[in-house]
Amino acid sequence: MEESLLPPKKPPIFKPSPSTTLTLLITISLSLSLIHFTSPQPPNRTSFHSLFLSSPDNATIAHHLLSLTRRPHIAGSPANSDAASYVLSTLSTYSIPTHFTFYNVSLSYPISRSLILTLPPNTPTSFSLLQDIYDGDPFAEVASEAVPTFHAYAKSASAAGHVAYVNYGRVEDYATLEAMGVNVSGAVVLAKYGKIYRGDIVRNAYEAGAVGAVVYTDTKDYGGDERWFPDDRWMPPSGVQVGSVYTGKGDPTTPGWPSSGSCERLSDEEVERSGEVPLIPSLPVSSADGKMILQAIGGHMAPDDWQGRAGSPVYSVGPGPGYLNLTYKGTRPITTIQNVVGVIEGAEEPDRYVILGNHRDAWTFGAVDPNSGTATLLEVARRLEKLQKRGWKPRRTIVLCNWDAEEYGLIGSTEWVEENRELLASRAVAYINVDIAVAGPGFDASSTPQIDKLLEHVTQQVQDPDNSSQTVYESWTGSKDSPMIGRLGGGGSDYAAFVQHVGVPAVDMSFGGGYPVYHSLYDDFIWMQKFGDPMFKRHVAAASIWGLLALKLADEEFLPFDYLSYAFELEKSTRELENEIMGKPIDLIPLYKSIEELKNAATNINVQRKELERNGRASVWGKEKDKLKVRELNDRLMMAERAFTDREGLSERQWYKHLVYAPSKHNDYGSKSFPGVDDTIEKAKSLDTVETWKSVQHEVWRVSRAVTHASLHEDMELVDAPKRCPPAHPIKNIKLLINRFTHLKFMLPIYRESSQMRNLCREGVIQL
Repeated sequence: MEESLLPPKKPPIFKPSPSTTLTLLITISLSLSLIHFTSPQPPNRTSFHSLFLSSPDNATIAHHLLSLTRRPHIAGSPANSDAASYVLSTLSTYSIPTHFTFYNVSLSYPISRSLILTLPPNTPTSFSLLQDIYDGDPFAEVASEAVPTFHAYAKSASAAGHVAYVNYGRVEDYATLEAMGVNVSGAVVLAKYGKIYRGDIVRNAYEAGAVGAVVYTDTKDYGGDERWFPDDRWMPPSGVQVGSVYTGKGDPTTPGWPSSGSCERLSDEEVERSGEVPLIPSLPVSSADGKMILQAIGGHMAPDDWQGRAGSPVYSVGPGPGYLNLTYKGTRPITTIQNVVGVIEGAEEPDRYVILGNHRDAWTFGAVDPNSGTATLLEVARRLEKLQKRGWKPRRTIVLCNWDAEEYGLIGSTEWVEENRELLASRAVAYINVDIAVAGPGFDASSTPQIDKLLEHVTQQVQDPDNSSQTVYESWTGSKDSPMIGRLGGGGSDYAAFVQHVGVPAVDMSFGGGYPVYHSLYDDFIWMQKFGDPMFKRHVAAASIWGLLALKLADEEFLPFDYLSYAFELEKSTRELENEIMGKPIDLIPLYKSIEELKNAATNINVQRKELERNGRASVWGKEKDKLKVRELNDRLMMAERAFTDREGLSERQWYKHLVYAPSKHNDYGSKSFPGVDDTIEKAKSLDTVETWKSVQHEVWRVSRAVTHASLHEDMELVDAPKRCPPAHPIKNIKLLINRFTHLKFMLPIYRESSQMRNLCREGVIQL
């Protein structure tokens, strides 16, 4: 047999004496210690955070906003594609590698619409359905590019019937009508905007037996009876709030999977059968048109809290005698949309993502919604470039996302999340959303509860834009002990897919609440300049809070999450649930017990974090050894939110995986704690059978198990390598020391180091 085919001969093994081994160990240890103390230390990231706060630019923000809002830019339009190119070019100018992600999705546009009111014996009145151009409008020449007023995904059909007034069109409003003996079956209902999502207004009308729906802006909610824009902030009489009536998330033709390439699609008929698009036609109208229709309604006088503002004519509920003929015809073409994604790669943990997001598309000019947020995102990027020029690199990767087609149903963000679901589930640290950055004064925020304390900490470092003598936190809390932080159960913006579908910790924030020209032709740069933020100081503050949140999440060695806050919030929600089911055969002890387990786990992980912080201040050996422990502790903090999700999702709403936060079943804007429990309680109260209440108990158990799983993520014992690795030969320890010198010298990413160390540990090659 030839020698080349023989197994290779083993080289002689060098077996040093114990004294030789000890000498080598001491020599290498001293050399590494000397390198540790003489090498330049990395810059203090806190100083970069201070620099971020100290470098605002009002003028640049205003310039970005004007550039983005020069013309209407609905999703799928050439103007919106131009806006996408502007965002990409600006991010690239700020030295952020940026790219487009494209999706082919089903969007909705109007072809024709008409609304005719008949009040015998008068001649029928045909409404123009136009929004008037105001005197001196600098955008008058391009205003005609705005799509005619419509409801996206409205049913293409005609409807005719006596008109009935249904207040806000909520489930409880129809219950009030039923108690009054008013039947809206076969009627065209008139509802006013507010309180609930417009898609739920139309769906509730259909379920009540109506054949069509008209939704108007009442002056009690949106003003404009005496003074209006451009003289005041209020909606003009001809102003119309357009919007989507689709109640799902993402492309309606690809529910649960991305609209990439030649993918599988549902037909329009299958989409209708899904129950997420309306089955009756609808139209939005102005306050002037709504007032005229109200005057044609007789019958019972509406309840006091259904009436208009002081001095308005009395509202009645009908139906009739006024008669409405409504016709809408639309189209739903497959249209290309563009997300813009910029990435600042992390230096130490590039596989951990802190994601910032805002959408770009608007129903008209979109100065408040959404481009105040887009301009603010670009300001955050400008300041981050300034930090990079000074030598800053984030510990973790920061991803800047500018979404498309949000107005239609969070489509751009949802398709991106569905396409990257597994990657996000394993790597996303948090998502920070800003839809409307500025609509007026006053800070407002919602979050998943583990971020509450971080929000409070950050707002304590940013000056209130409307009162230089206090911080945003101080104005936010006012006379209260702590700020009112909302929860991310509603489906009103792009955080939904991150929180409710994947289980990523998230924040949504803005300055100002609702604003009167919402989704109308008058949401333009002039409105922002005169009433929303004349000096653009609120935009500056929004950028400071948004960016500092991102920097804290990206740079701090330990993720700044506190699950004690989560446990207390769950306890509060459970007490509210207890009041709701009082006297019913439901046992909440399993839920209370799982919350107590989460409290204990959160306390334990906080103790472990402090211990690691103390160890990190010890020798280089201790710090190197604890890197893996820090990584694992952060992973537990990051993954705990995922544990609140269930792969089966909510019953009858499988896309929603989160068992703690999801929209209310009858109001997509509303946030519900324990949504699965809430859905089954509603059914159980209606049917009141043993089986329906048993379903409620099952949902309580599901939530209890999810909370228990979250506590297990929090309370897992940290890997302790000396206990878990078998003894190794002393010479192998020397090899490890040399390997560690290599890691110190070249700063290999910790995820590679972690993987290598675990494999070597299992094989007995090394001993830590």
